[in-house]
Amino acid sequence: MVEIRRLRYFVAVAEELHFGRAASRLHVSQSPLSQQIIQLERELGVDLLERTKRRVELTAAGEVYLEEARKVLASNERAEEAARRASRGEVGRLVLGFAGSAAYGVLPWLLKASRKRLPDLGVELRGEMLSSELVRALGEDEIQVAILLRTTTESPELAVTVVRREPFVVALPADHPLARRRLIDPRDLARERFVVFPRRRGAVLHDAVINACQHAGFSPRVVQEATELPTQVSLVSAGMGVALVPASMRHLRYSGVVYRSLRGRPPAPDTAVAWRRGEESPTVKAFLRVVRAVADNSGGDDLDRVGPVQVEPAPVAWRSSVSGA
Repeated sequence: MVEIRRLRYFVAVAEELHFGRAASRLHVSQSPLSQQIIQLERELGVDLLERTKRRVELTAAGEVYLEEARKVLASNERAEEAARRASRGEVGRLVLGFAGSAAYGVLPWLLKASRKRLPDLGVELRGEMLSSELVRALGEDEIQVAILLRTTTESPELAVTVVRREPFVVALPADHPLARRRLIDPRDLARERFVVFPRRRGAVLHDAVINACQHAGFSPRVVQEATELPTQVSLVSAGMGVALVPASMRHLRYSGVVYRSLRGRPPAPDTAVAWRRGEESPTVKAFLRVVRAVADNSGGDDLDRVGPVQVEPAPVAWRSSVSGA
């Protein structure tokens, strides 16, 4: 096997047709360069160059070898660049799990940014899952990164970066009397029937809805439970009741449903990106760089004047027993 270095030396001499200029181009001395070319010709058993005191010319064999040598060098450069990109996490595969509540805001936003900045990174999606299921999947190495709802509990096992803080809005039947208002006081919902997450399946969102109502001075009258946000909105469309949903749900259009802002902007649970602490995967690190860069620069989608995307200065921990949608 001819050394790549000798191929580079030969191509330089063949293109310059002058040992002095080729040596200057390669930043080497002329004598070692000449010795390398001689050694290359000995290995091949053919003369590649015709040398006189006045000029250097390619032989017929040299012309053919130059064409092939350029191909080999180009292929080697591609291989080197591919290796460097893989080490930076720019190529490869990432397994990403997500909560159903992320599917209408954060997930498409991050996937679009990832495709733009890491076009050769393959993302395999696992969802729609509860946050508790995502935490378990992270712990058991079934997924590498998760988009889920954050709680206030902590543990050293996982790290999390908040990528969206947004308020609740109320989903109403289009013919509801309150639908004529642009801004609704949460206290005006006190006598309404509510569609909510069952706590056993979606504790984070369930508790946030209950807390928002109690903060307004009433306990919601729950008439129906549904484990998926689209199902909740569908039930609202059917006139079963009203639902408090994250503002990003306004992307989900249902016939017969309107979304209205709430006075005081009661907060929905934070959406976060979580991963295992000490993660060494280059693809995970590259994806997290995209998360931070896009969050820092974009301010997030302006959904119902949702506050800017906020990224915490340092990862905080996530408890492995967390549950929720």
